[in-house]
Amino acid sequence: MAPYDSDSSGAEDNDFQETNVLLGYASEDAQGEEISRLGGQPTWLDPSKPPSAALARCKVCKDLMVVLLQLNAELPDRYPGHERRLYVFACRRKSCRRKEGSIRAIRGLRVSPDAVAAAKESQETKPKEVTVIPKASTLGLGEALFGAKPTSSSSSGGNPFASASTNPFAPKPTTTSTNPFAAPAPTPAAPEPKPTPVEVKEEKLPKSFAETLSLNLPPATPAPPPEPWPADSSLLPKSYPVRWIAEADYEQLDPEPAPISQKTQIMDIDSGEGSSSGGGKEDKEVFESSMDTVFQKFADRVGQNPEQVIRYEFAGQPLLYSKSDAVGKMLYAKDGEGEAKVKGGKGGMPRCGNCGGGRVFEVQMTPQAIQELEGEEEDLDGMDWGTVIVGVCERDCQERGVEGGEGGYLEEWAGVQWEELSVKR
Repeated sequence: MAPYDSDSSGAEDNDFQETNVLLGYASEDAQGEEISRLGGQPTWLDPSKPPSAALARCKVCKDLMVVLLQLNAELPDRYPGHERRLYVFACRRKSCRRKEGSIRAIRGLRVSPDAVAAAKESQETKPKEVTVIPKASTLGLGEALFGAKPTSSSSSGGNPFASASTNPFAPKPTTTSTNPFAAPAPTPAAPEPKPTPVEVKEEKLPKSFAETLSLNLPPATPAPPPEPWPADSSLLPKSYPVRWIAEADYEQLDPEPAPISQKTQIMDIDSGEGSSSGGGKEDKEVFESSMDTVFQKFADRVGQNPEQVIRYEFAGQPLLYSKSDAVGKMLYAKDGEGEAKVKGGKGGMPRCGNCGGGRVFEVQMTPQAIQELEGEEEDLDGMDWGTVIVGVCERDCQERGVEGGEGGYLEEWAGVQWEELSVKR
């Protein structure tokens, strides 16, 4: 945190800026909290119907994993009647660390029968439009394609340009012919029948257009085969100690974070010998390009509230640990102020494997969570991730085949950014 200057004009406590990020803090005291916590064994929406154990198996060694985070993620304003929980699992094997699939995330969802009925009724009671479309055979080509209609005074059978009254060069009609060689006048054609209206009723639309049309959407990821959890708890891996997330507050930041040490800049820029007169500028450019500004921001933001274990902001922006690893390259998009923003569409988080919808950021874990989980561990060679980012379906879709009032479980995206193995010099 930047040093506080009591002599600054207007320097008061309210100088700190509050963000939309909700920070969670861990404690051994539950303080009435029953769901949100680090460690322990998972508690399911319906204990009699847990998800398939396959969702909590390491994709590397296939062993069951342990809980890092269980979070009450209900959003009544956004998803009324949706009971939501998020779970983050990790493999305890050291050989699986830093490998894809050693950390996984699950979203549990139970939608109340009333919410299901309300959503169904909303679809069924949408106003149905009735459009009257004349038969194409009764229209001129222009009217059939562009909707051009003849004027009421026209007798040209639908040609809007054939009205004699508006054409000064058209011959005037006469009742008797003055040309003895002219052919007899043709018998006037019978008036064309009026267009017969055809009622086109709007059919009942499916719940989601994108779910019906799979154009440009990935196929649904097949659900894992049902696998029961071991009845004997001794067959489960050793869980981490429980630390309750009973305290939370919105993030407050110093508007002027501490600048990078000038001494550090001089050492890095002027460390070479025998540099030419123009070497200073070149060295400065090399130094700035080698700095991981994303990590510097991460360290500053987390350092201002060092006890935080989770950062929560549904559909917000995650705080990236790095921009150079696989997750950073996937999500990092620099805006005008150098902020890291989540990419949308191609190149961002993978789409939901259940409904094909987009994914949004919801929560991430910070390094302090490792300290809380491994504080009682004797082995110092523990977890070494910098942050775990969880992206969820923006539609909050339900597992297929699950009825209202039942709990369903779907795997969501877990983006793991590991600590750097070497320090840049």
